[in-house]
Amino acid sequence: MPTTSVSSDNRLYFLDWVRILAFFVLIAYHVGMYYVSWGWHVKSPHAGSGPEPFMLLSSPWRLTLLFFVAGAASCFMLQKVQPGIFVRRRSLRLLLPLLFGMLVIVPPQPYLEVVEKLGYADGFHAFMRLYLSAYGGFCQDGCLVLPTWNHLWFVAYLWVYTVVLAACVGVLSSAQWQALGLRTAALLSGWKLIVLPALFLGLVRILLADRFESTHALVDDWFNHATYLPTFVLGALVARSRRFWDDMQDQRWLALGLALAGWATIVAWYAAPHHEHSAQMMAFWQPVMRCVYTLCAWSAIVAACGFARRHLDRDGPARRYLTDAVFPVYIAHQTLIVVLAHGFKPLNLAPGGSFGLYELVRRLPWARPLFGLAPTPRAKAAPAPAAARA
Repeated sequence: MPTTSVSSDNRLYFLDWVRILAFFVLIAYHVGMYYVSWGWHVKSPHAGSGPEPFMLLSSPWRLTLLFFVAGAASCFMLQKVQPGIFVRRRSLRLLLPLLFGMLVIVPPQPYLEVVEKLGYADGFHAFMRLYLSAYGGFCQDGCLVLPTWNHLWFVAYLWVYTVVLAACVGVLSSAQWQALGLRTAALLSGWKLIVLPALFLGLVRILLADRFESTHALVDDWFNHATYLPTFVLGALVARSRRFWDDMQDQRWLALGLALAGWATIVAWYAAPHHEHSAQMMAFWQPVMRCVYTLCAWSAIVAACGFARRHLDRDGPARRYLTDAVFPVYIAHQTLIVVLAHGFKPLNLAPGGSFGLYELVRRLPWARPLFGLAPTPRAKAAPAPAAARA
């Protein structure tokens, strides 16, 4: 089968839907964090382990998928502008919301965290003085790092990966980059589409997961960088290969089966009494389970893209609205969840609150760049009536 490429103006609408749905899964996951036993900013008094198997359904692949899709989107942007212009535009769209988020959106999260966990009672304004002065005295099982980007770490990492990608594209010619992408897509055909990326991610997890704790602090987060950056670059390499997306569509049912089987195995592994196993058994089974984890993760990504390619590769008002809305909703959602969880408890209102904020922001030209939206397009002047022209 010959390899054909997708033209730069032939938008892959299904990737927009994948991005939209992945962010919705992320929002649902953060709602669930209030109810599980895992550590988070605020916790329900009824938190327990019951929902955790369902949380594990998206844990292996959720963020890796977002970086993969972001890489593909970046490829199409780079087809239209030079790398330097691309970096300047992406910096405006990413760094300004990141800075605004750290100063305005995020602070209620650590504030309510120290209120609930440490009994802090000096009020939000006093906390903000400590927040902006990088106070390090809020400690319980480790000290809170202030100021923080919390859930907006994804934006910081995405900007760094954007710069790396632009540098790679700048070194190679456009023809060389496209040829490298088509060769990569040809390599990942058939069964290799699932096996090779899963093996690479499994090797990264085996070699680095124990050595580098996941911190989301950018400068020391080498395990996450070794996972997310190659996935981002892979998305950029294969984005224009029609064959690659066709293979994902062809492999979607197999990938879905592997992802669900991997999820069931992961749930069983977490439920097993590991303290009863010998060190020799753990030394054997832990690498195996890490490969199962990454096979589950990559299979879920293939399934998500494959089913979206088959059923969601279309445009419409909903796609256009949600494509624009999803980034502001992402920026605001976790703070709304934390505030509502602390004050009112109805967590199901948080996503709606995020969309309400988006509806306000999209109408305010000065606020749009703060939430990662493009400036409001200028209306074209209407042609003068014939009588006026005469």
